[in-house]
Amino acid sequence: MNPTRFSKTAGLGLAAFAAVILAISCGQPSDTPREAASAPAAATAADYQPLVGRWARTDGDYMIEIKNIAADGKAEAGYFNPRPINVARAEASRDGGVLRLFMELRDSGYPGCLYKLTFDKAASRLTGTYFQAAQNETYEVTFEKMK
Repeated sequence: MNPTRFSKTAGLGLAAFAAVILAISCGQPSDTPREAASAPAAATAADYQPLVGRWARTDGDYMIEIKNIAADGKAEAGYFNPRPINVARAEASRDGGVLRLFMELRDSGYPGCLYKLTFDKAASRLTGTYFQAAQNETYEVTFEKMK
């Protein structure tokens, strides 16, 4: 077979293959809206109300204070050990009936420490993990709601 003829044939085959792939991907956009019945209901600020309040960690003098949570999950939060530590980001989310709280701390001695907590309605507790960035360690933690 002539090498020039082979490279032209291979080039045409690759071009046809690329056209088919492009047609398939363009015909089915990845951001097609899902049916309303399968989409979860949007959370409201009232859904996050059980997280609002003061929470004491069971293994020390650590406290989280959630002052307010907007419908989009952005939380106004404080963290104390026992002095105030800067909360860089605090967000609540809902996964079905499960409420979650995420907090990122950025302060001296707290270079991106993370809390990933889940609300236990029956026990009125927040349980989950604390990532201590300076030590690169993750700990299991529990917070109880203060009265």
